[in-house]
Amino acid sequence: MTFSICVREEYTDDEGERQTRFGVAVTTRLPGVGTLCPFASESGAVATQSLVNVELGRKGIAYLDDGLAVEDALPALLNADDGKESRQLHGVDADGTFAFSGEECKGWFGHTIGENYTVAGNLLTGEAVIEATAAAYESDAFGDAPLSERLIDALEAGHAEGGDKREDLPVQSAALIVETTEDREGGDPYYTDLRVDATETPIADLRETHETAARGWEDALAKYEAESEDTEDAEDPEENDERDDAE
Repeated sequence: MTFSICVREEYTDDEGERQTRFGVAVTTRLPGVGTLCPFASESGAVATQSLVNVELGRKGIAYLDDGLAVEDALPALLNADDGKESRQLHGVDADGTFAFSGEECKGWFGHTIGENYTVAGNLLTGEAVIEATAAAYESDAFGDAPLSERLIDALEAGHAEGGDKREDLPVQSAALIVETTEDREGGDPYYTDLRVDATETPIADLRETHETAARGWEDALAKYEAESEDTEDAEDPEENDERDDAE
């Protein structure tokens, strides 16, 4: 299941409150990776790959939501998995990081751990893929651009270094998820949970999907804000009369 990145970032919201966002992004030379690998919630982010056991991701996030630390939750799941040595599992929570690559993963495989992120990959052209992914994220960590956009940048850097070595498999996929502890009015933007399930240009298509979804979100916000203002004006005829008198 190629390569993925999990990230934790603390930030200050518009009300001056400290919040944490979690993100995970992945790409592979198989279709539908978004259904298998990336998991995230307001408690953390987890990626399960290589010979995939989807339950490691589902239960991993559930354990984090229950308050278990990532350094305890993911090893506990691996220790109960008979296929442990064929798995890659990594992730972050509010305080820690964890990454594991079993000895039976297909080469090149490996992982790296940063202060607030993890990167792992298998069936890669070489170690440079995860190094480039990590470096691209670090170069703009906590930057002004949305985390979702910066995760795509990180995947693009790894892809440019060779990415998945299976060039005989042209149909590929990519996905990203970003969650936050912030309570947002109107819910999360639609561009924080995206998948490109079957394409020969996964990173470019994920970026285009992200840009289109972000534009659609902003258009929707503007439309409903304008409609809300029109409704408020219509519900206050006395105020409208005062405006007419002033004119």
